[in-house]
Amino acid sequence: MGGTDDVESKVEPPKDRASAEPTPDKQEEPETLLQESNTAKAEANTLFASKDYENALSRYDDALLSCPKYLHYPRAVLHSNVAACHLQLQDWEPAIKAATAAIDALAKIDGHGDAKEQVKPDTKEDVEEEIVSSGAAKAAPVPPPPTTTAAAASSDDILRIRTKALLRRARARSEAGGWSNLGGAEEDYRALSQMPGLTPADARTVRTQLRDLPPRTKAAQEAEMSEMWGKLRQLGDGILKPFGLSTNNFQMVKDEATGGYSMNFKQGGGKDA
Repeated sequence: MGGTDDVESKVEPPKDRASAEPTPDKQEEPETLLQESNTAKAEANTLFASKDYENALSRYDDALLSCPKYLHYPRAVLHSNVAACHLQLQDWEPAIKAATAAIDALAKIDGHGDAKEQVKPDTKEDVEEEIVSSGAAKAAPVPPPPTTTAAAASSDDILRIRTKALLRRARARSEAGGWSNLGGAEEDYRALSQMPGLTPADARTVRTQLRDLPPRTKAAQEAEMSEMWGKLRQLGDGILKPFGLSTNNFQMVKDEATGGYSMNFKQGGGKDA
């Protein structure tokens, strides 16, 4: 399953964990900032391991504030770990936001990694957490990442963190529910199904979710459409009443081929019983 990528401790006021950036007035050299970030990250990992997720989140925030913006890979790791903490706390929307920030950060790295990011990441600091959604089988522990050369590690580690972030976002979307989130979870799991290197446990989770999500997504779509139509009927009846009409004069017809809807006018249906 994916490892967490750094969490925060309690802070006043709360920080935006998905968009934390170095403060503009910091004058330290990039090496000093990175050292500060790594120190905060290590403390956050320890807090996460002890299940102190709130304080781990705060230290991950501190790590993000110190980490230079051009270091997309370390920032992606931190955002992914923030997502893992939110999953443990069952804060689904913040988890979605943080995992998306991790994926976006990785997207800024070209196929060979940024020139400033060729140093092999310290994968031993990554915190592991369970990715399995509720109802899925509990997964086995994730094997440690293989030892590779510094040149090869960059692409391997980028793939590993992208996989973790996608698993976390997919789970958070699935747990959050709603038409949009469930549809997004389906997209994430479809992307994961095409990615190499999934553990057997993660591959089982992906297959299970791709089987279970479509009917959930369809049910959520129909429920939201029904709720929206109910609100529109109330509004429409108020507007149409002076003209001797009501929304009963209009019928929503679903196109089964496309899933879209069209509206037909029905004469004589304006009077309610």
